[in-house]
Amino acid sequence: MGELLIPTYFNWSGGKDSCLALHHVLQDKIYDVQFLVTTVNSDAQRVAMHGVRLELMQEQARQIGIPLIIIEYPTSADMQEYERAMSEGLKPLLEGGIRTAIFGDIFLEDLKEYRVNKLKEIGVEAVFPLWKRDTTELVNEFIDLNYKTVVVCVDKSKLGEEFIGKTITKEWIAQLPESVDPCGENGEFHTFAFAGPIFSAPVEFEVKEIVQRNYPSTVKDEKEQKWEFLFADLV
Repeated sequence: MGELLIPTYFNWSGGKDSCLALHHVLQDKIYDVQFLVTTVNSDAQRVAMHGVRLELMQEQARQIGIPLIIIEYPTSADMQEYERAMSEGLKPLLEGGIRTAIFGDIFLEDLKEYRVNKLKEIGVEAVFPLWKRDTTELVNEFIDLNYKTVVVCVDKSKLGEEFIGKTITKEWIAQLPESVDPCGENGEFHTFAFAGPIFSAPVEFEVKEIVQRNYPSTVKDEKEQKWEFLFADLV
């Protein structure tokens, strides 16, 4: 009899880093990924920051073959409300015996610390398969494995409209400014993975339009500033 795999859930953004991390987890055969978990804005029914419609995330999960758990929270939610929504959403998984969570984070120390500490409070271990790997190597590995991902959001202060709505290629990466991380780990851009080895078939979509959305800065002493983002609306 083979060794039992560790039951786990995967924190799924739908982007390339999540996709590559899941690829490695499924290859390693240490963890039994029972669910993908994603957070969705309850008002817009879209993935937070990525802006991807819920129905596309559901189709993505169908093609991967792992059930999708959706945790909703309102646009106006503060951190306490967000954490409350996460706690309620994860409760059925914990009651089912899952005590391990997997993330696609690469090098943001404060985000990792937040995840580790919050999950420790409820008896869950956080695992980071891509942690501290070189981001240029990661994006090239993603492409070399024949995964496909489209850029769905860019920080307008870092990238222009010519970068959004495009499938990431090595040529696309070569055009990035030196200040932009090749994986967008600092929030410069976000993606939607739609094809590759873990997908039974590509997720079909088209880019409906490119829209700009502005958000007030949350940085102290920047009251008059706004964050400007461009989103590719996929349908």
